[in-house]
Amino acid sequence: MIEPSDEQIAAALLALIAKRGEKSSACPSEAARTLLPSQWRSLMPRVRQVAGELALQGLLDISQKGQSVPTTTLPFGPWKGPIRVRTPR
Repeated sequence: MIEPSDEQIAAALLALIAKRGEKSSACPSEAARTLLPSQWRSLMPRVRQVAGELALQGLLDISQKGQSVPTTTLPFGPWKGPIRVRTPR
């Protein structure tokens, strides 16, 4: 199994939110499933980390329960439970 690079993860996340548009969000697991279909769960910690890094750069927004995650918790969390990614608001 060849693990995807952080750049590939970032590209998958950005493509996912671009496809969804400004009014919708997506689960980052969708990007993981695209990159590593049979073992996507093992990729999730890195996907969440890369999402946090992209959020710090202002390229996407991370939300929980419909609310943006404060940038002071990025890039690693501590997030408990599901997160969503979306275009920056």
